[in-house]
Amino acid sequence: MADGGETTATATATATATATALVALGGKGSSLSPSSLHAVSAGTARVRVDSSARDRLASSPPAANRTSPAAANLQISFPPYFTAAETRASLAVLLNKLLVSGGPGTGTALVDLISDSLNSAEGYEGFGNLAVTNEEVSISEKAHSSLYGISALLDHLSTALSTTVDAVAALSCEAIKADVAVFNPTDSGDGFVSKDEIGVASDMKVLLNGSKLVGKVESEAISSILKVHATLRRVVKSVHSEVRVYLNSSVKIQKTGSTTDGAAVVNVLWPLADVLLSIGESSLCRAKMDLDAIAADALKSSLTGMFEKECARMDDLENEKKVLNDAYVGREFEKFVHELYVLCGCVWKTVVWEAITAFVALEGSELIEKGKHEEINGVQADKKSEKKKKKVVLGRGTSVLVQLIKDRFQRNGSDESVSLEKLVKDLLLFLDARGPEFDHFLNKVKDIVDSNESRRLPKLPKGTRDFGKEQMAVREKAFSIITEVFKKHGATALDTPVFELRETLMGKYGEDSKLIYDLADQGGELCSLRYDLTVPFARYMAMNGLTSLKRYQIAKVYRRDNPSKGRYREFYQCDLDIAGQNVRMGPDFEVIEVLVELLDKLNIGDYEIKLNHRKLLDGMLEICGVPAEKFRTICSSIDKLDKQSFDQIRKEMVEEKGLTAEVADRIGNFVKERGPPLELLAKLQDTGSKFLENEGSVHALKDLEILFNALEKSKSINRVVFDLSLARGLDYYTGVIYEAVFKGATQVGTIAAGGRYDNLIGMFGTKQVPAVGVSLGIERVFAIMENQRRKC
Repeated sequence: MADGGETTATATATATATATALVALGGKGSSLSPSSLHAVSAGTARVRVDSSARDRLASSPPAANRTSPAAANLQISFPPYFTAAETRASLAVLLNKLLVSGGPGTGTALVDLISDSLNSAEGYEGFGNLAVTNEEVSISEKAHSSLYGISALLDHLSTALSTTVDAVAALSCEAIKADVAVFNPTDSGDGFVSKDEIGVASDMKVLLNGSKLVGKVESEAISSILKVHATLRRVVKSVHSEVRVYLNSSVKIQKTGSTTDGAAVVNVLWPLADVLLSIGESSLCRAKMDLDAIAADALKSSLTGMFEKECARMDDLENEKKVLNDAYVGREFEKFVHELYVLCGCVWKTVVWEAITAFVALEGSELIEKGKHEEINGVQADKKSEKKKKKVVLGRGTSVLVQLIKDRFQRNGSDESVSLEKLVKDLLLFLDARGPEFDHFLNKVKDIVDSNESRRLPKLPKGTRDFGKEQMAVREKAFSIITEVFKKHGATALDTPVFELRETLMGKYGEDSKLIYDLADQGGELCSLRYDLTVPFARYMAMNGLTSLKRYQIAKVYRRDNPSKGRYREFYQCDLDIAGQNVRMGPDFEVIEVLVELLDKLNIGDYEIKLNHRKLLDGMLEICGVPAEKFRTICSSIDKLDKQSFDQIRKEMVEEKGLTAEVADRIGNFVKERGPPLELLAKLQDTGSKFLENEGSVHALKDLEILFNALEKSKSINRVVFDLSLARGLDYYTGVIYEAVFKGATQVGTIAAGGRYDNLIGMFGTKQVPAVGVSLGIERVFAIMENQRRKC
């Protein structure tokens, strides 16, 4: 691919002599793209300098800026290890920089030389010592033509590779009868699956749609396709956005020094080196599996010998990466981009070999045996006597690609006899990115993935998800455990409508009220989808005049939030609430005990329950000097401390919510307090504590003392952390508040939360009924359980 030498130079010169495509440079609105630069470097396109741009460089400068003509000597040279393609790409970039950066008086000597060289059948053989203007020298020295030229070649090749690897991997999936369930990720919009992964999965499903060959073979080389190929797409897009700027930005010749540090270019390209290594590794693994899948032993042995002789090994790719690293450390930037181009060529050849092994595993035996049996001793064989083979059903996309390759053999006269050596040679030529037929293959792949009917299938709204067979098994198991625990503690089931009157929900959630989904007016009623299950429960209690009830409810709720990891717009909540008069802190203790039992029985792993008291929080805000009318809005800010730093929260409290910096800093000193419940409680109750001077805080500390002692006796206190930064932003909390947080590797955030709300039921116009509850965010628990299931 990227190896240079006489053969490459000769091929390029021959191609240049017959090139018909033209790349226009210097004209108004024209720009140099990576694909057009690749064509020029390969000799399949000629350059045409816009006449008006050349005339501008040849003209005299305005009289006010006119000085005596300045002449200088310039010698253009490139490292001896550059291939012909790299040299031509560098010259093309320099030509474009001269055209877009030069002004009247710059001169045309260098422009003419470069354009003639690029369009010459002999190719570039050096210019010697040139007499040019100072402006031409300045532009040449600051153009970074080698870095930008090879970067553009890498952009073009890696872009083509990002499409090719999917098609080749799809062929391998069929050759080895792979389990392709990995290509069915749920695009829930929650951030767990990247858009590039969804794109790869979609393309793989299109290519494999209808295949009867995929099976149950599991392999890391298959399961890694989504992440590795998606990473390649992401890196390629990042490189492309930078390269387009590199190619067409002008050089500021008046300034001293380099307009762009070479290190900046290398930093953009470095992620490409990492992902190319991953692509090469996974492609090598699949190629070896393809070889193992070849049924005919002799054919397998012959192809394995060729593969081991001609295909790069993982050691080769890793050694190339070490060379890259050495070039980077030594700030040899031209060496770096060259070696990355070499690595890209090695990986490309590896992918082509994967295509060869997959094709031979699928179709090679038939093609090669056909050549042997079509004619025996000059007599046509009786085709009816041939054993009928079971029809192989490829995917709708892969079958088109396989037929494309077969048609090529027929066009080249290979219908009568195909040797393994000829088959391999033809496929290497066909999939050579600089070959004349590769664009046809690439466009065919794009046509397949772009036009297939699965592209027109409906998609899910962001923040929602489907539950397939595996997910339903996890969900049903979780619901069974949760329901069993709730019933064990004497709770009865309740169901409420999925939407409520808007007036029922408004004024209960503080700043989160903006997340409520409003429905269109229906018959004079303004309704909204329920935000949680607590307010509908309070409405049910008030509407029916109930003063005591222990109920559980498992149902979906809706929030007009921005989806992110673990955050959905539609999700299940599993609620337990205890309403009615009771012994002090008795229901609070029971709810936390139920939560501990639930999380232990779900067996999700390590977790902690952060706990605080709303009256203690209010007392803290009063001690710090926060006005009473700002308590709830400041609580909403403090509630974000699990997602943002205190500096960010401080800025919000001061700049957006009107606190003084001194008050915000006092809050910062308090919210840092966190530790074992009884130890921190003793500290806050110690003589001299400012909390003892606040009536609400004293009441809260007594509540917590009762609760912590009960939890210590039940041996559940080791799961609890007393945390003064816990705020819970909902307006209706009046007492103890708590959140359960998963501490494992799967980052899902809060998995359960709740607290006491003594005034909520009374807000509906009836007498006050004290209540306390907890809500388990089951979607996040699902994520943990599904991850555990995948590891099993």
